[in-house]
Amino acid sequence: MRERLDTPDGDFLDIHHLAGPEDAPLLVLLHGLEGTIRSHYIQGLLAEASARQWRAAVLIFRSCGGEPNRSRRSYHSGETTDLAFALDHLSRRFAQPDILLAGASLGGNVLLKYLGEQGREVSPQIKGAVAVSVPFDLSRSSRHIGKGFARVYQWHFLRSLRRKALAKIERYPELATPEQLRKATTIFAFDDCFTAPVHGFHGAEDYYSRSSSIHWIGQISIKTLLLSAVDDPFLPGDVLDAVRAAAANNPEIELEFTPKGGHVGFIAGRTPLDPVYYLERRTGDFLASQLASTLRKS
Repeated sequence: MRERLDTPDGDFLDIHHLAGPEDAPLLVLLHGLEGTIRSHYIQGLLAEASARQWRAAVLIFRSCGGEPNRSRRSYHSGETTDLAFALDHLSRRFAQPDILLAGASLGGNVLLKYLGEQGREVSPQIKGAVAVSVPFDLSRSSRHIGKGFARVYQWHFLRSLRRKALAKIERYPELATPEQLRKATTIFAFDDCFTAPVHGFHGAEDYYSRSSSIHWIGQISIKTLLLSAVDDPFLPGDVLDAVRAAAANNPEIELEFTPKGGHVGFIAGRTPLDPVYYLERRTGDFLASQLASTLRKS
């Protein structure tokens, strides 16, 4: 079921719901850059929630639901007000449920930044979180995706982002010119000419500096799993060393950096005919353990 929320700024957010028992926890999912309800990891996590008899809600970022959003702004890696608005709504709609959070890629960055911003003021309803394949350092990630095989992903993202941006400037021509968008042949260039100025940043580097979740890890106050792969094509492997340092003094952070797994992949198993979807199972197991821990303390 899809629910549409009107936002305070005159725009809208879509939330897709998976039903479950009334007393079940609610798993809130955040997708990645240009993701949708159909993204493979979202579908896998919904299946995991269903198997555990959890309810679930997928927050679709502005412009990612197949329909242009209304306002000048869209979504970006550090935008957390829509998540806060959605969580407040879901908390009231479901009468104070236990809430579990999971985000992938860009959605994982948004999730970690939100939790860091909340710090010790985070809602006691939130029992645990998992962030998968996060681009912790947006500046280094945006450059790394332009190298080697990752350029295929960059091309895919830019095609979608440019198409949406061109449609947006038809309604808001002051945002950019078609020529500027055509010349943006990298994620960095696109963010510098469009994402950053549209959302009030002074260029891509200012956007990346203020939005990168690595700066917020130390302030997170609930149990949170960071699941990443060293071979993630979106991120230089040594960034994970910086993440280890950022998390070193925060006992609420659990790190799992696997040698293999790619970007939001983590498919294991002895043969291709018998795959093990590790991302989904590990996310479910970690969040279930946080629910069990909460019950033991109560």
